[in-house]
Amino acid sequence: MLQDLKLRIGTRGSPLALAQAHELRQRLALAHGVGAETIEIVIIRTSGDAILDRPLSEAGGKGLFTKELDLALMRGEVTIAVHSAKDLPTLLPEEIAILGYLPREDVRDAWISPHAPHPLGLAPGAVVGTASLRRAAMVRRLRPDLRVALLRGNVQTRLAKLAAGEVDATLLALAGLKRLGLEGQANALLDVNEFVPAAGQGAIAVTARADDRAALSALAPVLDSATGLALATERAFLHVLDGSCKTPIGAFAQIDGTNLDFHAIVLRPDGSEHFETRLSAPAEQAAALGEAAGRELLARIPSNLFED
Repeated sequence: MLQDLKLRIGTRGSPLALAQAHELRQRLALAHGVGAETIEIVIIRTSGDAILDRPLSEAGGKGLFTKELDLALMRGEVTIAVHSAKDLPTLLPEEIAILGYLPREDVRDAWISPHAPHPLGLAPGAVVGTASLRRAAMVRRLRPDLRVALLRGNVQTRLAKLAAGEVDATLLALAGLKRLGLEGQANALLDVNEFVPAAGQGAIAVTARADDRAALSALAPVLDSATGLALATERAFLHVLDGSCKTPIGAFAQIDGTNLDFHAIVLRPDGSEHFETRLSAPAEQAAALGEAAGRELLARIPSNLFED
């Protein structure tokens, strides 16, 4: 029973991270018929939260958002940890396992600008702020004349910098905006065929110690199998390409009946060149589908693709 487990959820302290932790706690409380207050939320500051003056690709990669949470799990300070799935490194410590994912939110990128309702409407030379190499490369692919500036910080901080005129536009995950009640900030929702989402975008991942069967049993009622299959595809694809925040990559899988449809793109950072693939396979072959797509693109892309 959940009451016997004394569940403690580890999370980063940003408003979005806390919203995700509270969503997980509420789902668990409802599934097990207990009060939400019986499930503790533990805030853990990560290196990624402290480094705001440079891109994560220059500071150490996605692991900066997970290292301290992994350590808290290994030390037994928390039972499970909640993450934005797109922040999880491709390879996790062997002591840590992904238990699964909550039902996925809308995966689209939101375009936010007081100057134009779409990237195509911005004035020549306008500045788009983003911390994502994927979004930067896709903007440059669509509008090579636009300038891209680093925009770090939580969602509210980025929106405040936009409002202050530090940049002319930005892009944020619609899922995050919705979880914060800020979806009204979006001027446009970008089609996934034009702006392929990041692997894991819109999904909340739950990790635990790999040998913690009690945690897995407690989480089982709230985990979503369709999201798990999609993420298995996307993460397998990243693993083949050694994908990280150092590489502009989009990857999106979705269930279509009994099949998985997968669309992926790899771009040169300046947006001048890109390679895409679309594959489908039975849903039970999720990881194999991602691996096949990764091998296909790996055979086609030049070795210097990620160099400006």
